[in-house]
Amino acid sequence: MANSIDRRKHVLPLGLSMLLSLCASTAGAAHFELPAINSPASAEHHVGKMVWADLVTPDIAAAERFYGALLGWTFLTVHTGDSEYAVALADGHPVGGLYQKAIGAGEHRQPAWLTFIAVRDVDAALRVARAHGAKVVSGARSYPSRGRQAVLSDPEGAVFAILASSSGDAPDYLAAPGEWIWTALLSRDPGAEAAFYQELFSYDVFDPASDDGLEHLILSSDEFARASANAFPGGSARRYPHWLNFIRVEDTVATVAKIKASGGRVLVEPHLDRHGGHAAVVADPAGAPFGLMEWTNSDSKAEPK
Repeated sequence: MANSIDRRKHVLPLGLSMLLSLCASTAGAAHFELPAINSPASAEHHVGKMVWADLVTPDIAAAERFYGALLGWTFLTVHTGDSEYAVALADGHPVGGLYQKAIGAGEHRQPAWLTFIAVRDVDAALRVARAHGAKVVSGARSYPSRGRQAVLSDPEGAVFAILASSSGDAPDYLAAPGEWIWTALLSRDPGAEAAFYQELFSYDVFDPASDDGLEHLILSSDEFARASANAFPGGSARRYPHWLNFIRVEDTVATVAKIKASGGRVLVEPHLDRHGGHAAVVADPAGAPFGLMEWTNSDSKAEPK
């Protein structure tokens, strides 16, 4: 899992200003209501699990066409008017949201996916995060159906969100094709970053053997591998630390070909992951980066021992 991004050569920085725009817009929209992330609701809670992702994009209709054709997602519009928002459904259940935010003339902003990580108490998590060097990008806000959430930047500046879901967290199961399978943090100092997230989410941190000489740390909770903290490859000192989410696909090479044909870009060509399948990093036609990863049903996501 950790080595799935170690060959990345041309990843663009995340669209921080686009994420900030999302935070400001939703915070200021009195009538904007976010939907539940689980339907039906779950009684489970898994602190430290990536439970949602929101795409900030300038053209929601174009994004729906791209992701629908690529992954078979369907979409449900939940709010129209000043704010356009749609829920992405994989095989009928929610996996993420699409939020439309225009890019003005002369603005240099990149669309991006915002990663949401589960907590039980957003306000308590904010206190811990601030005490360990994080900054609050958008303060805690409650939505009756969604729950309570906030957006932060970690000590290196990587932006992420925390969410105490009103509908619980999805059970731990192996993601199906078209669902999020992995979440990775690319950073300058993975050890320090892992320590920060360990304080915030009580992760177990593992340092598996690596064949590239770089640091790739596995972050686990509830005996389930949740994410990785990874060093930038050599020569990448100017890259901005960021989170990147991977979607499970059955054939990475074939999916990459579809992305090229649909106007997307390949940031890292398909390569063998340490699990034996192919992984790649791509961007949708608007420029939002995400990962692709093959995963065999026999490969476990149990935390390393």
